[in-house]
Amino acid sequence: MLLQTMNNNKLNILKSVFGYKTFRPLQEACIDAVLNKQDTMLIMPTGGGKSICYQIPALMMEGLTVVVSPLISLMKDQVSQLKALGVEAELLNSSLTFEEYLSNKARIISGKTKLLFCAPETLFKEDILEMLSSLRVDCLTIDEAHCISEWGHDFRPEYRRIKDVRQLFPHAVYLAVTATATRQVRQDIMTNLNLQSPVELLASFNRDNLFYEVIPKNRATDQTVEFLNKFKGQSGIIYCFSRKQVDELTKDLNYFGFKALPYHAGLDDQTRQTNQELFIRDDVPIMVATIAFGMGINKPNVRFVVHYDLPKNIESYYQETGRAGRDGLPSHCLLLFSAGDGAKIRYFIEQKTDPDQKRVAANHLNTIIAYAQTRQCRRIPLISYFGENYKIQNCGLCDNCVNPVVAPVDLTVEAVKFLQCVSETEERFGASHVINVLRGSQSEKVLNYNHQDCRTFGAGKALSIKEWQYLVQQFIVEGLLEKDEEYGVLSFNKNSYELLSNKRPFKGHRLPAETILSKPSASRDVSTEHYDKELFEKLRAKRKQLADQRGVPPYVIFSDKSLIDMCQRRPKTKAQFSQVFGVGEQKLEKFGDMFLRLINSV
Repeated sequence: MLLQTMNNNKLNILKSVFGYKTFRPLQEACIDAVLNKQDTMLIMPTGGGKSICYQIPALMMEGLTVVVSPLISLMKDQVSQLKALGVEAELLNSSLTFEEYLSNKARIISGKTKLLFCAPETLFKEDILEMLSSLRVDCLTIDEAHCISEWGHDFRPEYRRIKDVRQLFPHAVYLAVTATATRQVRQDIMTNLNLQSPVELLASFNRDNLFYEVIPKNRATDQTVEFLNKFKGQSGIIYCFSRKQVDELTKDLNYFGFKALPYHAGLDDQTRQTNQELFIRDDVPIMVATIAFGMGINKPNVRFVVHYDLPKNIESYYQETGRAGRDGLPSHCLLLFSAGDGAKIRYFIEQKTDPDQKRVAANHLNTIIAYAQTRQCRRIPLISYFGENYKIQNCGLCDNCVNPVVAPVDLTVEAVKFLQCVSETEERFGASHVINVLRGSQSEKVLNYNHQDCRTFGAGKALSIKEWQYLVQQFIVEGLLEKDEEYGVLSFNKNSYELLSNKRPFKGHRLPAETILSKPSASRDVSTEHYDKELFEKLRAKRKQLADQRGVPPYVIFSDKSLIDMCQRRPKTKAQFSQVFGVGEQKLEKFGDMFLRLINSV
């Protein structure tokens, strides 16, 4: 009976507060684990609905839920959205005035606040720990939990101290959430947070509303302008490698008539904050940025992400492209690729003095280059990188699947040669050494291990190093070999033995020429369904007006998905309006009448 009541409460809160009718995959399982006071680690892609997983338990538990978050912008955004839904939430961080800080603390001490957002540095302040020790803390949520791992793409040392506060809240459940983490990073999170027999929930890394595309970079600015012309008036982010490139491209885009702003660490804090606010509030549609931008951006209507330069690794690429289409609507991710970008990153890697860091960074770079060059479905190397078994050969949502350049060819002979060499070198080495043996290299390492005596020594000299590297990446992605994450050592699995026993062939692609597909493909409509575009624009204008009056981003009022649902449903009464996606009790009361008048006037 109690379980039935809890389920009803979950669903009631989901609809009455957030305006959603059903849970998304793993949300309910996570909520149940937290309510049962089981430490939990949730890996869910951007846009998958992670916030619901700690917000609903916070509303159902008696005490306070503390959310540790790395970025001020993310905290402000989440608190704004929760308050718009009628939820008591506060933040404590360095952006507050002294009066605001004291006022927020007073509300928390009063017991009315259900969610407190703070940075790890704030959590460790003496007055905050003293305040929290006097309250009932039921849940400690660690957002962007990958920041705790040295193996992650965004390591933050202060995150390592979070486990030290656990003794102050012995009855609190721990929930670690992040959008991206390899097996190694997941293990690091659990160990460093000292999670007790955690429930591990791993959602699919597949973002099925994102279209992935890579084209050879040859006229980068022209290619970018051509792409942007298909997204006029829509929001997007363009990532560049350097501050100088950000400034130059921003200037060029404005010259061509686009409204764009720069964002990088070379700008003063006030300029960065102003530019970010203008982007979030839909005043300027395009942000040109270095990787300094975006981690805490919760803007759901980003319709495209362009990588003007090659990212350093797959995790960064996945995280950055993940800022597109958080509302679940179709969005486009374009990467401009040139071998020169890889050489530029490799130069900086060579400047590192720590050999372990150098090795890991080089492995990461090789993986993103292989992704950019692949002829197979882009989702296979991208999703497989995170340990997910993604086997769909044609996703229909990437350039290689929509416009296949060449069919896969039989590469069994090459695969057998490579596996035989891995076997002869006793499964103790990475791809580079095995390739050197196959190509008959006289390198010091080959000779030191007497690998010139291997039967496969020189058996692969017909292929270049790059060609072999391209093939090896396919062998790994297709599960023909296992690759150790830390050292890159290759080892056999069941598939390896089946191939060597002639029980299975191997088909793949040879290294492509750089000259193919230099133009971005046509963009897709924001929605595959039909809706009244004229009404949508009127609703969007009304949303912007209301948002500006309240000093919040437009999506705090309603998401694009909600506006499209209004256009399709055409509700005539408040009861009908309450069925619109994302309309809970607070939004129905605040905005129902004015949006109904507008809908029924068109």
